[in-house]
Amino acid sequence: MTVLHNDSNLYTAGNPELRRPAGSQTGIMTVFEHQRLTARDFAYVTDFEWLLAQEFAVFGIKRKRGQWQLQVGHYIGIVHLPSGMVLEILPKRMAATNIPPQRQSPSEQQSAISRTRLWVQRMLADLIASNDSSPQTLPNSKHLRQFGRHAAPLPINALPLSDWLIQQFLQGLTQHSPTKHYQTQIDNQTSLQGRLVIKEQLQRNLLQPHKFVCERSVLSQEMLANRLIKSALEQLGPLLQTSVRFRRIGAQLSTTWQRVSALHAHELTQLVTVYQQAKRQLAMQPLRVAAVQGAQQLLEMAYWLLRQSSVAGATGIAPPVTTQRPPSLRLCLLLDMNQAFEQWASLRIAALFRRVSTRYQPLFQAQRVWLNDEEGRACLSIRPDLLIYQTPPDNDNDNDNSTHTHHKAKTVTNTARCYSHVIDIKWKALANAAAISPSDAYQLASYAQAYQAPQAWLVYPVQDDTRQPTRLHQLPITEALASKVPDHATLWLIPFNVNTGTINKGSDLFP
Repeated sequence: MTVLHNDSNLYTAGNPELRRPAGSQTGIMTVFEHQRLTARDFAYVTDFEWLLAQEFAVFGIKRKRGQWQLQVGHYIGIVHLPSGMVLEILPKRMAATNIPPQRQSPSEQQSAISRTRLWVQRMLADLIASNDSSPQTLPNSKHLRQFGRHAAPLPINALPLSDWLIQQFLQGLTQHSPTKHYQTQIDNQTSLQGRLVIKEQLQRNLLQPHKFVCERSVLSQEMLANRLIKSALEQLGPLLQTSVRFRRIGAQLSTTWQRVSALHAHELTQLVTVYQQAKRQLAMQPLRVAAVQGAQQLLEMAYWLLRQSSVAGATGIAPPVTTQRPPSLRLCLLLDMNQAFEQWASLRIAALFRRVSTRYQPLFQAQRVWLNDEEGRACLSIRPDLLIYQTPPDNDNDNDNSTHTHHKAKTVTNTARCYSHVIDIKWKALANAAAISPSDAYQLASYAQAYQAPQAWLVYPVQDDTRQPTRLHQLPITEALASKVPDHATLWLIPFNVNTGTINKGSDLFP
């Protein structure tokens, strides 16, 4: 069921009278991961045709029963459509109610959407915060750190993802004014100011003795960092102008930044180079440490927004490097849900182990060679989502300084570890233990054998706390081998409640 809504107004795609919402005010079209869309699902057919032409990686394009279809992939995010509407892609529905979506009332549908938005924003907020506080950087999430310092608190009533994204950017922008710096400027003018450039003067003003080619230092806001931030603000402009929630603050910020020019079209094609130059330029400014950090964080956020819009399709959490750009910027944020959930659950589970004992330490997606050939060449590597190992008992003084603690952690890292848990995380629903796929079961058992871990977990998402961990028992192939089979690792199916951001714990999970 596709839902079209505009703040408090809810529209269902099946009603032809609501196919063309009146006015040009921005609305939100909410769809779900793996959903199939046709032209009839869109308020404006031109939006559907535009999406077909873009060939975003998030959508699969099929021709069925004489009509084109877009199938949403395993992504979440937003796309600003040409009509002004915003396509919001939320995670697939997981069974938290016995009522199928088609039979739910509009209020029930909206309640389900709000709950989904809230936990998605909690997930993104955790990934954002992890870049500032976690001792280990999660793979593929480096681009999210720009939200960390200025991240706005989660609202009680979940905002659409587009509004949440705008809120994060504006939160940083309201705490930062355009940075000024002295810039060398050469002008041909009627008064002598600064240093006379003799060579240029002779070339240009031989017949104009009343003019002077002067070089002087001018205090300017035209820093590359400011211009890159201004380009991101302009990109969000259409959404700010049509948003009742952010229109006023958007107008105020536009006034503050109106003297700063945005990047030119050619500069946008060289965005990576411009961004690197902007970072170096900003680092040389005589500003306080806090001001520089805030400006750098805002710069990274603006760069990320522009990069997202420059990518024709997302292939992961971070946008791929590309030299191609569409003819016009349009806000597009697409995140691989598999990667996002794996990293969020990894963070939450690692924090849970730390609460159980400070001796538990995590390793995120550590890769190691598993199979070699006879000549010692690597044939196959494995990379579990999360490894948990235990450090030796700490007999030192609890008041050791951070330098000593860091040194000891590094020593443990470089020695052989005894892994207590090997954890694989899947963004897939499991109705029961029998629904586990053979490939997932083989992978889990292989991880346990490779790392000699007493426990191996397969973590999967749920939306309530009714499901409890399930222990899987490995059986010998024949009775004759039963007494000869070595002790196996304990395999567990662990439900992860996305609404609470934690696992549904059992009594036997922690030795």
